[in-house]
Amino acid sequence: MPSLIIMRHAKAVDRMEAEDDFDRGLTPRGRSDAKRAGDERAAAGLIADTALVSPARRTLETWKAVSHHFPNARVESPTALYHASQEMLERAVTEALDAGAKAIILVGHNPGIGAFAHALAARSEALEGVPYGWPTSAAVAFDLPTPDLSEPVRTFLFNPKAGRD
Repeated sequence: MPSLIIMRHAKAVDRMEAEDDFDRGLTPRGRSDAKRAGDERAAAGLIADTALVSPARRTLETWKAVSHHFPNARVESPTALYHASQEMLERAVTEALDAGAKAIILVGHNPGIGAFAHALAARSEALEGVPYGWPTSAAVAFDLPTPDLSEPVRTFLFNPKAGRD
């Protein structure tokens, strides 16, 4: 059965610390949170054969921090994933599935990535624990029994803010 991991990029430097939004890199906390998120996914046994990663610096750095857990994933970074809407992200995942992907990890930006994560959690009737606002480094995974993403089954949730003071 196909599967999907949805992850927001890790904490990035403030917009005032970079010349361009596209070039914002991760903070030390962002690198730490991304590593934790990757370790949690690995502990849960999640896999990916395809990585759909926004080409922005912060998403690429997030992917780099977790990619060793997905050594065989083929990476695609189309410009269309940069600040993509929920609908655009859903289309990208559907196209990857149609092209033969079996296990996808999607790394992107709010508000689209959070909206997509919440929409699939709602479809799976598994919104409990899904963080409002979809914080940086948050991740959720689903099994996808139907190719149209209409009946996802939530299998994993990582909220980096859970347990923080």
